[in-house]
Amino acid sequence: MRVVGAGHGTDGEEPGSVHVILGSRKTRVVLTGEVDAELGQDLLEASADAESAGRPVEVDVRNVTFMDSTGVAFLARLASRSPSKLVLIRPPDLVRFLIQVTSINQVLRVVEEDPGIDHTLPDGSDDGPRGGPDLVA
Repeated sequence: MRVVGAGHGTDGEEPGSVHVILGSRKTRVVLTGEVDAELGQDLLEASADAESAGRPVEVDVRNVTFMDSTGVAFLARLASRSPSKLVLIRPPDLVRFLIQVTSINQVLRVVEEDPGIDHTLPDGSDDGPRGGPDLVA
């Protein structure tokens, strides 16, 4: 797992963070806390990492407490550059509202169950739940 960045949180809110997990079959981006302009550069880096991996992308947003247009733009960028339909995992009401009002929900798939991180190595073996050489530290 690679921690791309962490913001500073305002008004007692949890600072935002973005983590990129590169699996052998898909890439997961985990967003937490406030996803706003503070994370702008980190979101660009995460987008570049996900795009360069060339795998389907899923974004876990279940722990997002705030999102502004920076986060919406990030999701739109990922959706337009992912080799398959972007998957959004368990969006809270705020994120659900934003993707509906901006019509981004047309270019992604929302799931309520976590599909889990894949741990299958390219040779077909399973490296177990702790990850292995296919995860970037």
